[in-house]
Amino acid sequence: RYLNELKENDSLCRQAQTSGMFYVFHNLSPFLQEVEKKYFVPQVSAAEMRRILEKFKETEEWIEKSVLIGCSDEHVPQFALDLGTVEKSLIESELKGSFTDLRKALFVVDGKDSALLALAQSLLRWHESHQYCSKTGQPTQKNVAGSKRVCHASRITYYPQTSPVVITLVSDGNRCLLARQPSFPQGMYSALSGFCDMGENLEETVRREVAEEVGLEVESLWYSASQHWPFPSSSLMIACHALVRAQQAEISVDSLELEEARWFGLEEIIEGLKRQPSSSRQDDGSVLPWFPPKQAIAHQLIQEWVKQQTS
Repeated sequence: RYLNELKENDSLCRQAQTSGMFYVFHNLSPFLQEVEKKYFVPQVSAAEMRRILEKFKETEEWIEKSVLIGCSDEHVPQFALDLGTVEKSLIESELKGSFTDLRKALFVVDGKDSALLALAQSLLRWHESHQYCSKTGQPTQKNVAGSKRVCHASRITYYPQTSPVVITLVSDGNRCLLARQPSFPQGMYSALSGFCDMGENLEETVRREVAEEVGLEVESLWYSASQHWPFPSSSLMIACHALVRAQQAEISVDSLELEEARWFGLEEIIEGLKRQPSSSRQDDGSVLPWFPPKQAIAHQLIQEWVKQQTS
């Protein structure tokens, strides 16, 4: 309720900016600190944020560019601020850390921080790409919290939106199907995924994506969980399991979408879950299969399948 008040009340949110905590970004890359080989996301106080802006001769108006991303259990507002116009190395030296690609950051920080970073980058990116009204071409104005933008010429209010994506682990009862996209790191396999088309429900999307990408007909499916994912902009990953008939499990890969898709048995999945990217490369240069890390919802789907097979 307090968060909603901050989103709707500009004066209250502006007051919160003077006492809140800030997650710092540089051209959409989050700032991390390393302590004893562990990474965490520092929260910079409002006072420290003002000091840094003054040191690098940036006005306090920069605080207005921040976006509200959450609130602690103690009701301390949390904001994200991108300092892309300040020299990156200067900020890193000042705060004693480094800016890291978000894909890497999500897999090295704890779950609570990774969720906030994902939200923060999605919101910062949305504001960056929605500065003009699509109807009039006139500039849009952000409210203080960053929960919307308004075109005063057309009186249109724009809200950040997220795109639904299904991610599906296909099984024939004894094996599960995993695939590679050309953009994946070498050796990594994951579940099938695809955006929902307009007018589709989730079940229709799962059946269509499985048919398009690997040429299989889904017999039954069930929901598992969901996860916000900031790529390519802001997606809601909706995780499902799907069952196909073992007698009709011959794969026909769509080479425009996938680099490879194949069936994995239980033992191979269990071994792959133990593997790290760094330990998957063999002496002969080949790479053993490995799977998305535990922070990714695809990992949860694979773990659920293993549990189902072993129970």
